[in-house]
Amino acid sequence: MEFGSDNTAPAAPEIMAALAAANAGHRPSYGEEAAMGRVAGRLRELFEAPDAHVGLLATGTAANALALACLCPPWGTVMCHRAAHVAIDECGAPEFFTGGAKLTTLDGGDAKIAPDALAAAIAALAVGDVHRAQPAVLSLTDVTERGAIYRPAEIAALAGMAHEAGMKVHLDGARFANALAALGCSPAELSWKAGVDALCLGGTKNGLMAAEAVILFDPELAWEFQLRRKRGGHLFSKHRFLSAQMEAYLEGDLWLRMAGHANAMAARLAGGLAAKGYPPAHPVEANIVFTAFPADLLTQLQGQGLQTSVWPAEPGTPAAARDDPLCRLVCSWATTEDEVDALIDAL
Repeated sequence: MEFGSDNTAPAAPEIMAALAAANAGHRPSYGEEAAMGRVAGRLRELFEAPDAHVGLLATGTAANALALACLCPPWGTVMCHRAAHVAIDECGAPEFFTGGAKLTTLDGGDAKIAPDALAAAIAALAVGDVHRAQPAVLSLTDVTERGAIYRPAEIAALAGMAHEAGMKVHLDGARFANALAALGCSPAELSWKAGVDALCLGGTKNGLMAAEAVILFDPELAWEFQLRRKRGGHLFSKHRFLSAQMEAYLEGDLWLRMAGHANAMAARLAGGLAAKGYPPAHPVEANIVFTAFPADLLTQLQGQGLQTSVWPAEPGTPAAARDDPLCRLVCSWATTEDEVDALIDAL
C-alpha cells in the first residue's frame, strides 16, 4: 500500500526503454544531441509558443531555483504561498540561486494564494524604497501542495495583479500534467495564455527517472538561463539521457495518460475512504488525497504495510481534528486498483 509519494514510484517502462536506446553509440553532449532539438520543438508545439526557450534539468529544485533566478534580481522578492515547495522544501535554493532574493509568503486555503492576500502584499510593497526588497516575481504551484488545482482563470487573475505591479509570474508545475489531465484544457491555456512567464514542467513525479523542463516564454531569458545552468553545475554532459526521457514522455501523450491514471486512482481512493468515514480534508482534484486517521488506527495501518506521510494541519483547524494525524496519500502512474482497494479493505 504505497501512497507515500509519487517520487517513490518506478520509472515507466517506456522511459527505461528510451534510456536504453539512447545509450547506444556516441552522441553529441551538453544538449547538442538531435533529441534535444526534437524535445524543444515538441514542447513549443504543445504550448503554442514557437519562440519559447526550453531547458532540461534533472531535479525540480534546480528547475525552480534557476527559473526564479532568471526572473528575480538579488534585491527582489518572490511572493509565494506559505506552503509552497520553493518556500518549505528546497533548502534555500531559490534564495541561493537568485543571489539572496527575499521570499514573501502568503495565505490562502488549500495552498492556493488568496487574491486578497496577494492584493494586500502588493499594496504593502515600498516600490522605490532603497531599504526594502522590490517586487519581482509571483510564484504559483499547480497542483498545489494540498492537492488543489489553479484553473486558468484563477492564474490569469493573480497574474494580472502581479503584472500590473511590474512582477513576473513563475509556475512550479511539478505535477502540471496532473492538473492538465484533470482540467482537459490546453497546455497554453494553463500557462502563458493565463499570464505565466516561466513554467517548470515536472516529469520525475510522473514516471520519469529524473528529468524536468524549464520553459521560458520570453526568449530573451534564454542566454541567461543557459549561463546560470552551467554556472550552477546543472548542465549535464551526457544530456542525451535527459532528452531521451522527455521525448518518450511526450510521445503519444504518455505524460497525460500517466497523470490521468494517477488522478483516477486518487478519485477511487477518496471515494473509498469517504465511504469508510474518512472524507478528504482538502479537495481531491488531481492525484493527492489528504485525510485524518486516528493515531492508533494509523499505527495499525502502517503495521499492515501502509506507506504515507503525516502533514501538519492547516491553521484554524479545530483542536479535535488536529489530534488525528493528517495523512497525505499520493497516487502515481504505477498505482493499481488492487493497491487502492487493499487500503480500503484494511480499514
